[in-house]
Amino acid sequence: MPDWTKSMQRTYEYYLVDPLSWCDKSRITCVKSSTIERDGSEATNGHATLEVTESLNECYVRIYMVVIQNGVTEKFPLATVLAQTPGNDFDGKIAIMSVDAYMPLVELKETLPPYGFTVMKNANIMENACKNIQEHMRAPLIITESKKTLVENFVSNTDDTWLSFNSDLIAKADFSFSTDEMGTVTFSPKRDLEAMQPVVTFGDDEHSILQPSISTEYDLYGVPNVVEVIYSGDNQFFKSRIENNDPTSITSTVNRGREILYRDTNPNITGTVSQSILDTYTKNLLKAKSTLEYKVTFKHAYYPVRVGDCIRLNYERAGLENVKVKITSQSIPCDAACQVEETGVFTKQLWGDL
Repeated sequence: MPDWTKSMQRTYEYYLVDPLSWCDKSRITCVKSSTIERDGSEATNGHATLEVTESLNECYVRIYMVVIQNGVTEKFPLATVLAQTPGNDFDGKIAIMSVDAYMPLVELKETLPPYGFTVMKNANIMENACKNIQEHMRAPLIITESKKTLVENFVSNTDDTWLSFNSDLIAKADFSFSTDEMGTVTFSPKRDLEAMQPVVTFGDDEHSILQPSISTEYDLYGVPNVVEVIYSGDNQFFKSRIENNDPTSITSTVNRGREILYRDTNPNITGTVSQSILDTYTKNLLKAKSTLEYKVTFKHAYYPVRVGDCIRLNYERAGLENVKVKITSQSIPCDAACQVEETGVFTKQLWGDL
C-alpha cells in the first residue's frame, strides 16, 4: 500500500468486464480520460463519464489507478461501470466520443416488478430483497442477514422499478444500497454520525493532502426554538411546551428575538401517557429539531475513502477542528493529479447538552 500523503506517479488502465464471471476480460486502450462521480443521493449511487476514440457499445468497464512510488508499482480499482449512450465530438483530427456509464445498480432501474407485486406481512425483509435483487441484476451481491420482518404487506407502486422497490424495502430494515470499486453491491446500515469512527484524518499539518480552499454551508431556516406537543386520546388530553431561551444558543428566542414554533399533534408515544412523559418527549423533540446540518466541500489528493465513510477534518485555519464528517458524494478525475472533490455533512447541536 503506497503512502498516499507523499508524491507518486499515477496512470490509469481500463478493462472490459465479463458480466457472468465479473472478472477482467481484456484491456482496452481507447479510453482517453474519465471522471467518476459517486453520490449517495443518486438512485444508482453514481455514474462515470468516459472519453473514448472508439465505440464501446454497451459493456462493463473497470477503471484502475496504477501507482508508482519508490520504484514499486501497485494497481487499485476505482469503479466498475456499465458504459452506455455514446455521443460524438470531432475536432478536425480525431473523433472523441463521450460515454455515460453507470454503477451496476442501473440494471435494477431498467426493469419493473409485476403489477401489484407483494412481499407479504411477517416476511423477512432482507431475505426477500436479496432474492429479488439477485434475480434482476448480474453484479455480485453480498448477502446481509437481518431478523427484521414486515409488519404489513409491502406492495409495489405502478411507477416502481426493481431498484426503487428494493430500495424502499431494505429501508424498512434500516439499510441502503452501496457499491464498491469492483462493482459488488452491498448494504450499508443506517448509522448515526456520532456513532461512526473516522477512517482517516485530513488536516493542515506538514503531511496534509488537503487543498487550502474549503467551503461550508448551512441553513438555519426552519430550525424551531419552541416546540408544542398536544396529545389527545384514551379520554385524556395533555399539552407540553418547551422553549429554547438559552443565550448561548444561536437559535434561541433570546438571540433571534422571536419565536419559531413547531407543533406536533400526533406524537409517536407508546404505552401510558402522562404529563411528565409528554414533557420529556417534547424536550427530546426540540433537541432533535435543534440539530443543524452543515455541508462542507473540499479537495484532496486521492485517498481510498468511499461515500458513506466517516472522516475527520482538522483544518484549524478554516475553523474546523476535529470535526467528524460523513462523505455524501465525491468526484474523482482520472488524471495525473487526481484531486478528489468531496462533499460531506456534519452536525452541530444548537440546544440541549451544548
